[in-house]
Amino acid sequence: MRQSVEKIVQAVGGKENIIAATHCVTRLRFALKDEGKVDKEALENIDIVKGSFSVNGQFQVVIGQGLVEKVYNEMIEMTGLGRATKQDIKDAAEKKLNPLQRAIKTLADIFIPLLPAIVTAGLLMGLNNILTGPGIFYEGKSVVDVHKQWRDFADMINLIANTAFVFLPGLIGWSAVKKFGGSELLGIVLGLMLVHPALLNAWAYASAVQEGTVPYWNLFGFDIQKIGYQGQVLPILISSYVLAKLEQFLKKRIPESFQLLLVAPIALLVTGFVSFIAIGPVTFGVANALTDGLVALFDRFAALGGLVYGGLYAVLVVTGMHHTFLAVDLQLIGSTGGTFLWPMLALSNIAQGSAALAMMFATKDEKLKGLSFTSAVSAYLGITEPAMFGVNLRFRYPFISALIGSAIAGIFITINKVQASSIGVGGLPGFLSIFPEKWAPFFIGMAIVLIVPFTLTYIFAKTKGGK
Repeated sequence: MRQSVEKIVQAVGGKENIIAATHCVTRLRFALKDEGKVDKEALENIDIVKGSFSVNGQFQVVIGQGLVEKVYNEMIEMTGLGRATKQDIKDAAEKKLNPLQRAIKTLADIFIPLLPAIVTAGLLMGLNNILTGPGIFYEGKSVVDVHKQWRDFADMINLIANTAFVFLPGLIGWSAVKKFGGSELLGIVLGLMLVHPALLNAWAYASAVQEGTVPYWNLFGFDIQKIGYQGQVLPILISSYVLAKLEQFLKKRIPESFQLLLVAPIALLVTGFVSFIAIGPVTFGVANALTDGLVALFDRFAALGGLVYGGLYAVLVVTGMHHTFLAVDLQLIGSTGGTFLWPMLALSNIAQGSAALAMMFATKDEKLKGLSFTSAVSAYLGITEPAMFGVNLRFRYPFISALIGSAIAGIFITINKVQASSIGVGGLPGFLSIFPEKWAPFFIGMAIVLIVPFTLTYIFAKTKGGK
């Protein structure tokens, strides 16, 4: 193993090119001085290396669970590098990012910790869809219509599933304030404050405007709408930034002995007033305008939207920009009750898996066969990085084949108005998050991304004489 570790160090540019190194469950993570010095071909020819890629300023080498820790320990002993934490690597890598990359990374750092709660909610909502969707098992009727004893069971599942979305600002508040350097507990309170039951529910706002029943606060002669921000993303993001920076400002100027009594109350009170008076109304309007514009764009140019987003989603993953669209999905779900973007994500993941699976049948390289199979299974279950960075991008034509299949499927499901009621597992189980009445076109789209990328990749591979 020592020889393999030496080869890894040399392939990433040598010890002098490594700023810091750590590892996660399966990968070595490097902050490098110059990624241009990496010899990817040499790196991926090392027996224990299953793939490599660069994301958010970090260069990552896929080793595998269990073995990666042994490799890391050997590397530290061999090179004399100090042990680093994941945060050390993130901090070192972030210094090399441009402003746009930093903004994207900030959104990723806020929303990625929320994925377990959101995906779990999506899966449970999928189960609820199966029980309450008409025409799945009985013609024109749902399971709970035929078996009424299951109605309350389904209702309880729906309540558990909806909690993450109903109190989404609370989750975002926790993660965002933590990212911006404030107290995450205050972030939770701020988020829950924006969806307080005493406020008009955001989902009832449009009808309240038409009926003229929107409640108001009267603050010194100014009327402030007394509305909540359920399902909204922008209001809590901006408010969290204000809260965190105000808390930092106060901690620097208030003596430590008085901070417990003054910092949190002042920060929360000021941020609360600013949120309801300015941040909330402005961002609520901006978010709704953007949502309406996006919906109108996909309504008028459905095929083009499906072609572009479906075909290029995997490219967004390569650049790391896909994390920004998680916020868009959540905004669409909160404002319209469903998202037409997420179904294309699910099919894009399957397409990458199909292309990787084709390489398993086309190649003669035993190591590549194993990597192709395991990474294909991972992609079919929603994790595409091993397939994309370990196989498809390495040979290019599998990646392009996957893009073609994903684009065709994107056009088809967008024309057929396929939407997801929630964010779930972005692979084969993704149908659980799709509205049941749109399962048929979604399954056709799924068939497209299973067949087209596999067929194209296999033909290209055989044309090139295999590997």
